[in-house]
Amino acid sequence: MNTFLWGGLPYLVLGILVTGLIWRFRYDQFGWTTRSSESYERRILHIASPLFHYGILAVLAGHIIGIFIPASWTDAVGVSDDTYHLFSLIAGTAAGILAIVGIAGLVYRRRRYAPVFRATTKNDKFMYIFLVGNIALGLWAKLSHADYDYRSTIGPWARSLFVLQPDVELMTNVPMAFQIHALIGMALFAILPFTRLVHMFSAPVKYLFRPYIVYRSRDPKQLAEGRSRRGWESVES
Repeated sequence: MNTFLWGGLPYLVLGILVTGLIWRFRYDQFGWTTRSSESYERRILHIASPLFHYGILAVLAGHIIGIFIPASWTDAVGVSDDTYHLFSLIAGTAAGILAIVGIAGLVYRRRRYAPVFRATTKNDKFMYIFLVGNIALGLWAKLSHADYDYRSTIGPWARSLFVLQPDVELMTNVPMAFQIHALIGMALFAILPFTRLVHMFSAPVKYLFRPYIVYRSRDPKQLAEGRSRRGWESVES
């Protein structure tokens, strides 16, 4: 079971993620969107959405730093283990709380306003359960095992996956809270291509290079006289 969970399941999830993204892009390009419901309600959205997005981005950044930056690197630049873990505890807790408050506002908004709720698919409701549950569980694991050195177990295990040599023994004695957090996280990545979270893989690069939208008007007097204004001439207000 340990070999499957920590040596096989991550690659199975990666296969589902990649295959799902390819399928979604080929057969549901018009659905590759956040399905914004801003037109239905804006007041709560303009508060809760930034809270969630900034919080979850900080959470992801913390996970990337904790996984891909070995302890030897931080030691080399003069950051002690105590300083690192203290900063990780404070920053990680703040980011987790920020994300939870934001997503709580978004969920309340969807339940409170009927048009927004009707725009929510079953897959999105399923995704919310995993997303909220995993953020809350990660926050609880962080606070309940504040002294646990995950950089000596979870970090090396995650890095071993990228070199195709999974060291499953590293996850054997990891606290249960962190193990469940990792498993729910993998499940979240597996269902990601089939929910609105797919938009996280889209960057609006083309937006920077698209042509301007040109608005033109016609003078009724000129139209009556048979003279139309050329589109590139300025329009006087």
